[in-house]
Amino acid sequence: MTPSPATAAVRVRRAELSDLDDLVALEQATFDSDQISRAQFRRHLDSDSARVLVASANRRRFLGTAMVFFRKGSRVARLYSIASLPEARGKGVGTALIDAAEAAARQRRCQSLRLEVRTDNDSAIRLYERLGYTRVGPVKKGFYEDGSDALVYEKILT
Repeated sequence: MTPSPATAAVRVRRAELSDLDDLVALEQATFDSDQISRAQFRRHLDSDSARVLVASANRRRFLGTAMVFFRKGSRVARLYSIASLPEARGKGVGTALIDAAEAAARQRRCQSLRLEVRTDNDSAIRLYERLGYTRVGPVKKGFYEDGSDALVYEKILT
């Protein structure tokens, strides 16, 4: 894969069923563990309690994806997963996906967006903090499949 130019405009849209193969491929290219399965993506694409987003510089090439969960009766949305291809990092993909996730949460009248992040994922932590997320709650010990701990971050949406 060739890197996308840094000047390419990142566009985010809601994922469609026709995106399923690309979503699974991006997930497999991005994560070694804690992968979302094809069946899970399929279920979430049709779910009213989830929003699956894809980022691209052109409609054909996925650069990243994010999944946001909504719980009935709750004003807190959860950024369940966010991923970008290694060659797309540092080019605004994560920021565009988070902006779109926040917009989806606002649309659902959520007051905040919460997420978990691996304690050793320094680049993601820097991104979240730069975008106004603050750490809340204690460390979640053994949160990930490989036993890694997670930090919880939240942003109040205005």
